[in-house]
Amino acid sequence: MTDTRWLSVPAPAKLNLMLHITGRRPDGYHNLQTLFQFLDYGDTLHFRRRDDNELTLVPAIDGVPFEDNLIIRAARLLQQRAGKTCGADIRLDKTLPMGGGLGGGSSDAATTLLALNELWQLQLSPDELATLGLTLGADVPVFVKGAAAFAEGVGEQLTAVPELPEPWYLVVCPQVHVNTGKIFSHEGLTRDTAPINIRTALRQGGRNDCQQVVTVLYPEIGNALNLLNKLSPAKMTGTGACIFSSFGSEAEAIRVSDQLPAEYVAFVAKGVNQSPAHRVLFRPS
Repeated sequence: MTDTRWLSVPAPAKLNLMLHITGRRPDGYHNLQTLFQFLDYGDTLHFRRRDDNELTLVPAIDGVPFEDNLIIRAARLLQQRAGKTCGADIRLDKTLPMGGGLGGGSSDAATTLLALNELWQLQLSPDELATLGLTLGADVPVFVKGAAAFAEGVGEQLTAVPELPEPWYLVVCPQVHVNTGKIFSHEGLTRDTAPINIRTALRQGGRNDCQQVVTVLYPEIGNALNLLNKLSPAKMTGTGACIFSSFGSEAEAIRVSDQLPAEYVAFVAKGVNQSPAHRVLFRPS
């Protein structure tokens, strides 16, 4: 038997407004400093509680086995913590490109943790959910916490930055899938950027230390950056492939978007400092 009501929750995109690599750790991971901001744009997940321990997910994602999907892995983690019968039917409306640097898979996992924690009445704290999320990926905790943040470590040490401006962004999505592991293992990657503090990051901004390697390995991204830079200052998010420019108004962002060649996939979205998932799940009563 299942509940007939569906809970619909956004899984927003994120942008890395800057991404500095400050060192390589003994475990092979990298120490980072980055500024995360959400977009009012992304996937949407729909959840319906079941009275058994079954999980269903539609549609299936080509090439991703059911149990390997981050949505299902997140749900399994909560089932292990629940100590009671918990199941769900899950529907995914997928909008964000895979491998685009927008955090789609991590955001889907975080929304699953947040939504099922509510639906199953588990009452786990945001910190507990973020700790679970970190086992799924370094970007999951920022989506769980739901606040624009300055991140350090592998991206899990978060300091909320509510004072970030919330501009409009034009995001261009080159149709390539970037292999993140390939970027972080590349011998040409900058790994010794001097650490900065939040105040400096907000005042001066920063660069993306992955951008140079990515544009060499994936010329399509370099071409898109060169083109967008002719229209507005542009930067890559994460390890790519997506690039972005910021604007003071939606109309200005759309005007530049309209100048892009027709073959470019792009969208315009508002930057927001509170996750749209949190706006839905934690509305003031």
